[in-house]
Amino acid sequence: MITKLVTDDDHFLNLSSSAQALYLHLNMSADDDGFCNQISASMFKAHASVEDLEALLRNRYIYQFENGVIVIKHWRMANALRKDRYTPTAFQEELAKLQLKDNGSYTLVADWLPDGCRLVATDKNRLEEIRLDKNSLDDSSAVSDKPKTTKRFTPPTIDEIQAYIDENFFMVDANKFFDYYTANGWTIGGKSKMKDWKATVRNWDRREQESLNHKKKERTGLAFDDI
Repeated sequence: MITKLVTDDDHFLNLSSSAQALYLHLNMSADDDGFCNQISASMFKAHASVEDLEALLRNRYIYQFENGVIVIKHWRMANALRKDRYTPTAFQEELAKLQLKDNGSYTLVADWLPDGCRLVATDKNRLEEIRLDKNSLDDSSAVSDKPKTTKRFTPPTIDEIQAYIDENFFMVDANKFFDYYTANGWTIGGKSKMKDWKATVRNWDRREQESLNHKKKERTGLAFDDI
């Protein structure tokens, strides 16, 4: 179960619709202690991006450990099982790093936090880690004997764009995307040269989904979580 103290809060509703959906899917996949190692699958179901996962981590709706597993911070506020129905989590080492606050939410012992953000790939029964340390890209203190090289951007073909859209079930028109950026010289806002066309496709998809959710809300008068 999910407490409305979280989902009806303005801070939560200010998250993108895909980040909200990711939170709901992580809750649905969690064990009896609120732990979940099906991050990639939840992101796929929610059409969510790494940025959405980072938003949940940054706003402390979830905690993530070194092995990639996450725990729902407010799990205990909405979930209580009888002892005969309760199955302890398999992640006992991670559970030992948590303690319960008076309101029933988890907090990290000694303010322990892992370094970076990791995704757990469950389809191949192995752990894949994606470290997102953006500051390291601009670390002026790093010393290297090799000269830095900048990867040259190559505009994608319509077939490449369509394949990426189909692979991720995005709500983006490949022809419209291609024509728009071809006409604008593959720049962002008509000024900055595009560096990552896949990231731009994801941004288009987020805007499409947010527009769709807004239209649904206008038609029905219901909030996103009530649809």
